[in-house]
Amino acid sequence: MHIKTNKISIIGAGFVGSTTAFALMLAGVASDMVIVDLNKEKAEGEAMDLSHGAPFVKAVDIRAGDYEDTADSNIVIITAGVNQKPGETRLDIVNKNIKVFESIVPQVVKYSPNCIILVVSNPVDVLTYITYKLSGFPANRVIGSGTVLDTSRFRYILSQNFEIDTRNVHSYIIGEHGDSEIAAWSLTNIAGMSADDYCKQICEGCDTDFKKHIPEQVKNAAYEIINRKGVTNYGIACAVTRIVEAILRDEKTILSVSSLFRGEYGIDDVYLAIPSIVGSNGVERILTAPLAKDEEERLQESARILKSVISESNL
Repeated sequence: MHIKTNKISIIGAGFVGSTTAFALMLAGVASDMVIVDLNKEKAEGEAMDLSHGAPFVKAVDIRAGDYEDTADSNIVIITAGVNQKPGETRLDIVNKNIKVFESIVPQVVKYSPNCIILVVSNPVDVLTYITYKLSGFPANRVIGSGTVLDTSRFRYILSQNFEIDTRNVHSYIIGEHGDSEIAAWSLTNIAGMSADDYCKQICEGCDTDFKKHIPEQVKNAAYEIINRKGVTNYGIACAVTRIVEAILRDEKTILSVSSLFRGEYGIDDVYLAIPSIVGSNGVERILTAPLAKDEEERLQESARILKSVISESNL
């Protein structure tokens, strides 16, 4: 498919921002990429290093810059913020990152009033809602990376459990990108079969407790990685690149991004991850697939948790 000229700006040149820039460069989806960071030398170093791979990828101009250099971006990706430390939850760092976003979002809006903002910083659902409020943009143009990565982790771990190709496992993690996230077993299928039916018909001797321990593995994956290497960066960079591709190519792809609820499942005025159609206009539609009663109740509880965090924050 022909790709038009596209400009992407990344705010934050840390592990996630720089790895995302690398993943986007390899994917060949942008012709122009700007990296902005308070540490200008770090941003310059990342841009230089990436640019030296120019002969091996599709033509792209990668440079470090200030906010004015991001002008007229198609997509602005925000990865800046205080990182989650070992022992901290994503919600623990909300107030620190609100201050960061109050300095970033107005600059983004000033120079790229027609862009789509993709929020990756944690806690992503809360910060996406804050970005929506600070930007004044319509909700479809403010997206969070949501549980696109959690969903990928879920599909991978399920595929390992069933010993099949990850790409043949279809499911979603919904709700908060965090401790209250929900494994949507009611939306899970392998070759058109539910996970239970597949287990009974194909696996015969598979672990009958997989519905308990696999969601726990998914929920704790980031903590396990952070405990070992201090940061998660590769998986999220892949997830962000997938979202960007869906937008720039107008794919109408269904991804579990963080979207603004307006009454879906009885939830209103909060960003949560839910399967949504993503295209050139950002989130084009939230899909209200039928969930099991307990899943819907847990989704509503996840919304209450996030709303309470927002109400108690320094916004």
